[in-house]
This record gives sequence, structure tokens and C-alpha cells, in this order.
Amino acid sequence: MASRPRSRRLRRVLLAALVVASVAVPLSGEVGPAGVPAPVPTVRGPLRSATPAALAERYAATRADIGAAARTADRHGDRKRADALRVMAEPGRHLLSFDGRDGGRTVEVVGDLSRADRIAVLVPGAGTGVDNYWRLKGGADALRRELGGRSAVIAWLGYRTPATVSPAAATSLRADEAAPRLRAFLGELKGLKPAARTALLCHSYGSVVCARAATGLQVADIVLYGSPGAGVVDVAALHTPAVVWAGRGSDDWIADVPHLRLRLPTVDVGFGTDPMSEDFGAHTFDAGSCGHSDYLRAGSASLQNIARIVRGRTPDASHA
Repeated sequence: MASRPRSRRLRRVLLAALVVASVAVPLSGEVGPAGVPAPVPTVRGPLRSATPAALAERYAATRADIGAAARTADRHGDRKRADALRVMAEPGRHLLSFDGRDGGRTVEVVGDLSRADRIAVLVPGAGTGVDNYWRLKGGADALRRELGGRSAVIAWLGYRTPATVSPAAATSLRADEAAPRLRAFLGELKGLKPAARTALLCHSYGSVVCARAATGLQVADIVLYGSPGAGVVDVAALHTPAVVWAGRGSDDWIADVPHLRLRLPTVDVGFGTDPMSEDFGAHTFDAGSCGHSDYLRAGSASLQNIARIVRGRTPDASHA
């Protein structure tokens, strides 16, 4: 039994060393995205209506943009990107927007948005991109099945996520870039579906994005799961009328990330208070034994409780 605490202490030391190393590496020297070329999308600007006809037209136009990006990736010689895009362009996929440039951005609906009275918006964390988008899509599919009925899940990959182990993943810079886009999208969604109950679900680094966008958002709930911290001291600092929830699985390595925040002249490093702590002030829910990438796994306690929150019900309390 003694080996487990020693192992956890070692992991904390190594993770702390990683944070310190991140501080020492100039952010300006970070390697950019893959740089696979893509055409300028033809679908631009907000959706003006959520009627079935308007959505079908939007989905078809976006599908054509993805197909054009796949052909460009093929010509560039990036088979992995081309294959991933062809899967995204398959009939039956419902993408509201897509831009293949600068690493790729996309927003996809799972379910019938026109009829939905419960909507979950998923904001992914570090290491999520077009090439491995299937992971985000799989989680959205599982949550939609758990919700059932008149629900829709929106996978919002609306920003260039940092690499999982990188200087950018230890700072809020990418979140600062992403937050205005997320706020704009949620504002558009509220205009399209004013009566729907909307929850904002924020995984890992996505917690920092959501925190940066939180002030005054018209959503019912903000859920931080697998979070390294939100970059704020407590829930009050989010300035949101939403109910704020936090959950973390017992097998999630993110628990070993040091909850520190270092203020440097040009950037803050680390994300401060643990969202699972009493000091942070969030409502906590049971995420079971899931690991960092398993929160939306079918049959998991985490998925079931997140679905309860989206429905407006009380989840099982955290045992942490």
C-alpha cells in the first residue's frame, strides 16, 4: 500500500518540474500547428434560423467545405488529415461550421437542434484537433444517447488547442484567444433557441476557456471535469449566474498537477485553485473511477451524472 502514495508523490514532482520547464521555454518559440493547407470556407457568419430547412442547408454547405479541404489535404500529401476529413464529410453528419486552416476548427451538432429543449455544448481540452476529432465526436455521441429525447449535443472545437504537454498548455493564452469565439457562439445559440436549457461542459484545458468566457453567459450550468484549474480563485470570480459543477475521476492523472499560479511579466503560468476543493466553491459530482479521457464513456458514472446535470436534475455527489 505504501508504494501508491510514493508513486503519487513522484508524479507530482515530475509534473511540477514540467510546469517549471514550461516557464523557462519562451512561448514565442513554440512550434505551430501542422500547417496543412485548406481553402477558405464558403460557409461563414452565424446561422440565422434553427428550422429544419435552414439547418439542412447549412449542413450540406459545410459538408461541401469539408470535402474541398479533404481534397486539398490529399494534394498536400497528408493522408491522415484527408481521411479524417472524409469521415467528417459523410452523409448524416451535422456540422454548423468548419475551417480547415491553421490546424482546423469545427462545430458539430449531434441530435436534432431544431427540436431540442436541452442542449449541451462540449468544449474540449488540450491535444484535440481535426486529426483525432473522432474522440470528441465519440463523447458527444455517448452523451446524446444518454440524454435521449429532445436533446442535442454540440461539439465545439472552435479554437486551436494547445498540445497536451507544451508551454501553451500551462498558460491561458489559447483560452484568451478562444473565449470571445465561445461567447459569440453561445450568444448565437441563445438567439436561435431562447427557451432551451443549455449546459456548458468543459473538459481539462477547456475549463480555462469556459472560465474566460463565463461572465454573464446565459447558460444554466457550467461543468468543469478533469480540470487542472480554471485560472480563477473561486466560483465568484467567474461572475456567472450559472450553477458551477466540478467532477474528477479517481484514476485521472490531472489530480497530480500542482495547483499553482505564477504571475510573470507577460503571462500567468498554472491555473490556481483546485475546482474540486471547498475553497473553489463549485458543486461537486461523482465521476467514478474514470481516467482523464473517459468522462463521457458509455456506462460510466461520470457520463450519467453529467447527463443529469444537462437535464436539470441533481447528480450523485462526489465521494472525493
